[in-house]
Amino acid sequence: MHVMRTTYSRPAQVGFTLIEIMVVVVILGILAAAIGPRLFDNVGKAQIGRVKTDLRTIEQALDLYRLDNFSYPTAEQGLQALVERPNDPNLTNWGPTGYLPRMPLDPWNRPYEYLNPGQRGEIDVYSLGEDGRPGGEGAAADIGNWDL
Repeated sequence: MHVMRTTYSRPAQVGFTLIEIMVVVVILGILAAAIGPRLFDNVGKAQIGRVKTDLRTIEQALDLYRLDNFSYPTAEQGLQALVERPNDPNLTNWGPTGYLPRMPLDPWNRPYEYLNPGQRGEIDVYSLGEDGRPGGEGAAADIGNWDL
């Protein structure tokens, strides 16, 4: 009788070493550092583009309001006069459904500002930018109908 001897070998280890994982993490970090700022710059450009589109829409609604009522809404009536009829007996031709279905908010979820009379034109419609304060630079700069 012949006895077979079997030897057991250790199975090959499957997985990654700590060094390999660290190399991958470093590579991902370098890629994020290189690509991240470009992506965020595009987000800022998209937000400014949205503000300008909203301002054009609001300005067109204000022009229609003026055609119907011979003047822009007062500063006290504000932009809400484009959505809800102001309590003003002199308004005889206010649009039956309003001039806008709703007043949009800027990309930073704040209402657009309105001045009548304006400081840069007959009327000013603007967003205070990302920081929500007057002035600023870059994404924090005011964006108004004077920029259109």
